[in-house]
Amino acid sequence: MHPKNISISDYTYILPDEKIAAFPLADRDLSKLLVYKDSQIHQSVYKNIAQFLPEKSLLVFNDTKVIQARVLFQKPTGGIIEIFCLEPYELVNEYSTIMSKKERVRWKCMIGGAGKWKEGFLEKTALHLTETILLKTRLVEKLPDAYVVEFEWQPAQLSFAEVLALMGDIPLPPYIKRKPEETDKQRYQTIYATYDGSVAAPTAGLHFTDNVFESLKEKNIETSFVTLHVGAGTFKPVKADVMEQHEMHAEWIDVTTATIKTLLQNNENNITAVGTTSLRTIESLYWMGVKAKLFPESIINDLKISQWDVYEAPLSTTNFCTSDALDALLRWMDKNNTERIFATTQILIAPGYKFRVAKAIITNFHQPQSTLLLLVAAAIGNDWQKNYDFALANDFRFLSYGDGSLLFIPQAV
Repeated sequence: MHPKNISISDYTYILPDEKIAAFPLADRDLSKLLVYKDSQIHQSVYKNIAQFLPEKSLLVFNDTKVIQARVLFQKPTGGIIEIFCLEPYELVNEYSTIMSKKERVRWKCMIGGAGKWKEGFLEKTALHLTETILLKTRLVEKLPDAYVVEFEWQPAQLSFAEVLALMGDIPLPPYIKRKPEETDKQRYQTIYATYDGSVAAPTAGLHFTDNVFESLKEKNIETSFVTLHVGAGTFKPVKADVMEQHEMHAEWIDVTTATIKTLLQNNENNITAVGTTSLRTIESLYWMGVKAKLFPESIINDLKISQWDVYEAPLSTTNFCTSDALDALLRWMDKNNTERIFATTQILIAPGYKFRVAKAIITNFHQPQSTLLLLVAAAIGNDWQKNYDFALANDFRFLSYGDGSLLFIPQAV
């Protein structure tokens, strides 16, 4: 069945509010771990995860960093306007350029209380060391699903990343029904977060500690990093009856030739994606390689992956092996004198998808009727129900601050 015809009502379960983790555990690596392999379920904790991974595995992590994207402004009349920065509203060549911009920048945003803000500037100040920081913002344009907002600030030598760090709050997911606390700035962030840009954490990585990394190293398990800046669309509910009517969110990926070469070298080993964002990234790289192989004269914009690309011709009619596709992508990059792939992916991984790169995925437990649950079902079929029933019955904690799972994807014989 084409994923367009999937009925989202087939991918639901009852999630009681008390199963949703409002806070992280005190110790990251003591979160529970469900291990699914060969239709069998085992229970452990994350600090033991290396025991369940084959030697010479490659774990692929997403090293994006969550920005403090939620900014509250108070109108002179006392009303609160909440601005949630989604993504840059400018030509993006790389996220670091946008985050390091000084004096002024435009972003696509969601606005809480937009009806109270018709025109004019909103202002906010903060004291940093001995200096007063002034942030001003104005509405530029209304889009079908968001707004364009211009920010400007003084002192102008501060970067936008610095301004958000001083003025904004960590954007906890909407299902965590509390205000952000100071500890969230550190705990809603992986220990290896490096590149500013996400408005949601790649939560599978929240469980990893220095001790876990050391245990992986002791077992000769290699690690590699990609960057996918997670958008708020990751929480976008599927409101349509069938997936054809749902628009998948697009996100920016940023991957170097060195990482692609590492994937190529480990193609015969167990490649495990740490999180759905890492999974979507490495699978997208395969399809970008297919495009590069089919259309070697492509420009970078031609390589982006749209929602249904992989299920329809010409991509769906190809059967290139993983090494051929990744090699074609590397040759395209060499031809175009670039060391990085920076492009968007809108890939929807749903039942019917055939995995090309990943052999396993580490992931948290996801919301009912979500695209993330569809991804899990694509990986392990209807056994997703068995896994979730087990997790609910054994007091696993769900969603972003909850426990997680290691799922080995059954391989076709």
